[in-house]
Amino acid sequence: MSDAKSRPTRADYVAWRTVTTRWRDDDVYGHLNNATYYELFDTAVNAHLMEATGTNVRFLPQIGVVAETSCRYFREIGFPEPIEMGLVVDKVGTSSIIYRIGLFQGDSDEAAAEGRFVHVYVDNEHGAGNRPVVPMPDVIRAAVEPLLR
Repeated sequence: MSDAKSRPTRADYVAWRTVTTRWRDDDVYGHLNNATYYELFDTAVNAHLMEATGTNVRFLPQIGVVAETSCRYFREIGFPEPIEMGLVVDKVGTSSIIYRIGLFQGDSDEAAAEGRFVHVYVDNEHGAGNRPVVPMPDVIRAAVEPLLR
């Protein structure tokens, strides 16, 4: 696992997904817009959960809501090259999961950016505004524990 000061490498991640970049992903400065990084983090985590569980996680009785996100930027990336997203889990608690997502573009072994993404599980039976924190579903725990590093 990389520490807070080192630049992560491909070896730091367990699961992988490749996404294509789009013209609209770049900002006026010609590199990937900051908001797009966060969309990619969300996609990496939730696509993994849906594939690993075989279910649409939006409809589980308990859902993961984002409690914290951050991004460390190391170099510019953007359209037209695809982005490889590496996913790893740093911690699985009773009701929360801490993920790290590395973004790679081109042949570099070093991440262009790394995101931190924290899910906290809440009750999904009563809708927004009335969602107490609850233990995560077993199906989610089974999907993320193999990603622990």
